[in-house]
Amino acid sequence: MRRLVVDTDIYIDWLNSGRYEEVLFQRGAVKYLSAVVLMELRAGAFRNADRRVLDRLQGSYESTGRLVAPTRMVFAEAGDTLRRLYAQGYRAGRSIVADVLIALSARSIGATVMTRNARDYRAIAKVRPFRLSIVP
Repeated sequence: MRRLVVDTDIYIDWLNSGRYEEVLFQRGAVKYLSAVVLMELRAGAFRNADRRVLDRLQGSYESTGRLVAPTRMVFAEAGDTLRRLYAQGYRAGRSIVADVLIALSARSIGATVMTRNARDYRAIAKVRPFRLSIVP
């Protein structure tokens, strides 16, 4: 069965407007929640109701052992990846650190990253190949 790590942008659209249910609830795939995605979602959850939704989301992934966090090796690889991106002159409109951690954590468990952020993730994949699916 295919493993998926869904990026923050897709969760935000789903939580705010119900978009991308077909991505989040597709059959034939096991979804993992990146601890980095969870961090980004929590950073934007200003209302108590939003935080409760995230608590339930986190709990469902934790209870099934599908919450993936960067390991020491992933952090080391992320540093090397960032250095190579910067050396190539790549500049993200915002920090690319979280995206690198998400990509390399997904790679460490053999998962595909599903995102709308084609620009940054394609740049990362050129430096450190991983499975990537761009959602329109």
